[in-house]
Amino acid sequence: MRKTLAAAALAALSTTALSPLHAEVPNDAQTLALAARIDNNSFDRAQLMIANQVQFWQPVIETLLTDDPNEGILPNLATEWSYNDDNTVLTLTLRDGISFTDGTPFDAAAVQANLEYLAAGSGQNGYMARSIESYEILSPTQIALHLNAPDPALVFNLSTVGGAMSSPAALGQPGSDVLPIGTGPYVYDVEDSIPNSQYVYRRNADYWNPEAYPFEVITVAPMTDTVARMNALFAGQVDGTVADVRAIAQAEASGLSVYEADVNWAGVIIADRDGTVAAPLADVRVRQALNMAFDDASILQYVDLGHGLLSDQIFPPSSPAYVPELDDYYPYDPERARELLAEAGYADGFEIIFPDIRPFASFYPIVQQQLAEIGITATFEALPPGSAIPVIRSGRYAAYVFTFSSNDPWTDIQQHLTPDAGWNAFHYSDDTLNGLIHDAQMATGDAQVAAFQAVNRYIVENAFFVPWYRQYGIYLSGSDVHVEMQPGNQAPYIRNYSPAE
Repeated sequence: MRKTLAAAALAALSTTALSPLHAEVPNDAQTLALAARIDNNSFDRAQLMIANQVQFWQPVIETLLTDDPNEGILPNLATEWSYNDDNTVLTLTLRDGISFTDGTPFDAAAVQANLEYLAAGSGQNGYMARSIESYEILSPTQIALHLNAPDPALVFNLSTVGGAMSSPAALGQPGSDVLPIGTGPYVYDVEDSIPNSQYVYRRNADYWNPEAYPFEVITVAPMTDTVARMNALFAGQVDGTVADVRAIAQAEASGLSVYEADVNWAGVIIADRDGTVAAPLADVRVRQALNMAFDDASILQYVDLGHGLLSDQIFPPSSPAYVPELDDYYPYDPERARELLAEAGYADGFEIIFPDIRPFASFYPIVQQQLAEIGITATFEALPPGSAIPVIRSGRYAAYVFTFSSNDPWTDIQQHLTPDAGWNAFHYSDDTLNGLIHDAQMATGDAQVAAFQAVNRYIVENAFFVPWYRQYGIYLSGSDVHVEMQPGNQAPYIRNYSPAE
């Protein structure tokens, strides 16, 4: 029976009390109640984020295109899109007769206002609109985006934060960070919502595509504690939540549905490929030795209980850049790793100082042990609280342990591989790689896929990174709710939920 607490779930509850939902909106048959692992950051259009925070804004704020887990990029607020011959102009045809819930028309001017606001803002996804040099409004329902150079990620970005459409009348206005106004299937209920506790969304009676969203009410409750989220799910307070691999056995025993999605890659990021801080890393043989030093299968089993895909590349199987044979390019071979170090002049080993980034501490004993076996000393240096990201992006550390999400290959390249990439802390530049990246940017169709794969082969062969495996995200739901996982995103998109049949 829907929204009931099964006896098996009762038995599974820990001694931790059920997390109280302080708002007065219960979970009933018409409600989709979700628990998020972190709170909403902002409803300001320029500050919107993906990952765990996507569920807070998607009920209200629609995107121009949508990324279907099975069919890829599909129409949404934009019904058609096409490039010119050299991929420098993207023309969008917009759905007619749509209005924001404050009465502002959704039209080409609204699209321009949103994209300009995003590009000018300080949000981490502002880059998604910065390849647009100018706008040409052809009619109220058609707009041409003129680019400063081909942007192979633009269409994908328009299916996520890049294409999010908020009311132009609210952009930058006081209160727009706490009150979203969009064209979406739901309207934010200010009176029933309690920020930091429960966000409430009620059906938009004028929405153009109601069949795609079968629930009358959606609630999203931020719960940072894993046990609290699990207990709320067992008790029927919520219908779905992000979980940890260690919750799977208990969830299955309690009759919950368990879903997995390829979300991140885990491994060592070799930031200092020029040897500025750690001279040995400038030698490709040393970087290759690092790849051979790790028993990836053991790391996957130890940290994530085997829930992942062993891989020596940073691109996931869903990416056009993915090359299947690169998954096992570097075998676990400590003896060969020691030979490579000796060939490079480091037979006696050397030291690598890593930053101690607490979320990844479970990896550190293995890193120290397995690097020691080839003569490398791994030292982990404590960081001030909250400083990890700025510090590792500053170029202070030659390498660090981290997990990164991966979706569109052009976005991955822009984040990691170009000289000015945000995660290229030392601004490393490689003429051959730069040429391969340029080829990928200018190509289309099958030629672009081949070019992306050439980039992938180059960075694997030259050991730019030390990937261990693709890390699967775990999501749990009650048996009365069906979920489609969103590749590359920790939390499912709102349109991916439906009542179980």
